[in-house]
Amino acid sequence: MNPILKFAGVLVAGLITTAAWAGDDADIRHGRYLIQTSGCNDCHTSGFMQKDGNVPESLWLTGDAMGWQGPWGTTYPANLRLLFSALSEKQWLARARQPMRPPMPSPSLRAMTDADLRAIYRYVKSLGAKGQPAPAYVPPGGKVATPYLDLTPKNLPAVAGK
Repeated sequence: MNPILKFAGVLVAGLITTAAWAGDDADIRHGRYLIQTSGCNDCHTSGFMQKDGNVPESLWLTGDAMGWQGPWGTTYPANLRLLFSALSEKQWLARARQPMRPPMPSPSLRAMTDADLRAIYRYVKSLGAKGQPAPAYVPPGGKVATPYLDLTPKNLPAVAGK
């Protein structure tokens, strides 16, 4: 093969690879922005709210053992870094469109574009798997062995006919 053509081929391949990485970097930056502005860390990063967000990024999205209890039972913020390490991007897009137990803001996820959800996925994947799985869901009335916040509505007005 002509050395000039060979060099040109290597150069073009390098430019395509660089462009692909630049796109990935932009997705990762956008995903980080969405994580920061959508409140994901508030639940999915232990101590984030209590420390006014002063948690190292290396600990972000590793889940929490603080439960959220209500009429639905007790849910726990998943370790997204472990979850995403087990999901393909396509599986994440499908999962993000499904209803989830409270207090997860499922409608907010469903309102995001596929591009936003891909960016979140790519950012979380870029962090790498870390930490332990969150405790398992506890159905209503089940025994809860961890600390939890009670989100059960109180002092509701009586409903007519009941």
